[in-house]
Amino acid sequence: MNSQYGTLGQFATPDALLQAIRQLRRESPAMQLEAYTPYAVEGLSAALGLKRNIVPAATLAGGVLGGLGGFLMQWYAAVVSYPVNIGGRPLNSWPMFIPAAFELAILGAALAAVASMLVANGLPRLYHPIFNAAHFNLATRDQYFLCIRADAAEHSFETISKKLMELGAHTVVEVRE
Repeated sequence: MNSQYGTLGQFATPDALLQAIRQLRRESPAMQLEAYTPYAVEGLSAALGLKRNIVPAATLAGGVLGGLGGFLMQWYAAVVSYPVNIGGRPLNSWPMFIPAAFELAILGAALAAVASMLVANGLPRLYHPIFNAAHFNLATRDQYFLCIRADAAEHSFETISKKLMELGAHTVVEVRE
């Protein structure tokens, strides 16, 4: 199973990386590109054409479910399961349920955000073929990498590496599975 994962080009600046991505997108919009940078680069997700993910919707759903769950749990305990008349107040005294319901809404939102982020990122993934590429450890320091996936590329490694060199990559390597 030593098939090709893709072709990895190393760039010195984020501007060179963005320019290369935009040029490749103009030539072949369906090409699968992945970028690796040491910090967030403004405009990178738009240049790559990344779609919105499920994290915001899942966070909202987790918050709503946590808040409703906390409120209904307290309502059931105070009204149905163990009704106690304290000082003549009504059994369904909803203002006293708000603080705990709010805290459970925050907890539900946070747990849903973390879980959906892990799912959206495909984690936990302990191995990725790109980790074996030469000089890839510099992606967390001061270099910028662009990987063109082999399953979407119509051309050979030689053609793609030549194109990446023309676009400003100073190193191009083949990434194997």
